Amino acid sequence: MPSTPPSLRLVLASNSPRRRQLLTDLGLSYEIRLREVAEDYPAHLRRAEVAEYLAAHKAEAYRADLAPDEVLLTADTIVCLDDDVLNKPADEAEARAMLTRLQGRAHEVYTGVCLLGGDGQRTVFSDQTRVHFRPLSAAEIEFYVRTYQPLDKAGAYGAQDWIGMVAVTKLEGSYFNVMGLPVHRVWAELTRLGFRSE
Repeated sequence: MPSTPPSLRLVLASNSPRRRQLLTDLGLSYEIRLREVAEDYPAHLRRAEVAEYLAAHKAEAYRADLAPDEVLLTADTIVCLDDDVLNKPADEAEARAMLTRLQGRAHEVYTGVCLLGGDGQRTVFSDQTRVHFRPLSAAEIEFYVRTYQPLDKAGAYGAQDWIGMVAVTKLEGSYFNVMGLPVHRVWAELTRLGFRSE
């Protein structure tokens, strides 16, 4: 397959090792740029709206620095139980509380993605996956929190971790979306722009 045209360069604005690995596994070359961006959002937003807003909000922080031949990718993953957004826990106590709420129930994972071109073109979209958890004991939750320290993960868990193997009984939608990037949607948008695997 031919490589990406030299007229376009992909920039990933994410500190997530999982998103980096997924883009690498797609065979895409990219540069990483990082800066602190507040993850606040208007209270009236719900579910997918929150994820899309946060992804677009992150992208705006880089707009002025993008070269005309660059395309920036930002993303934000949230976990929703009913209408409550469970973002990254502040500490282990909050992680335990989140997992206690999630155990034995189904919840939704939304990942919002923003592709912002240096030419000002912007595409924002999201993907949804429904995740079913079996009931978990307090000891299982404690083991996961202490061993895997899931403070950098929405909903206090990573589907690719131990808890994904023992707790997730069913997925409706993309597994990779739960990891933090709906790669099927991202690939479709990037190939539309002219990106190819190398």
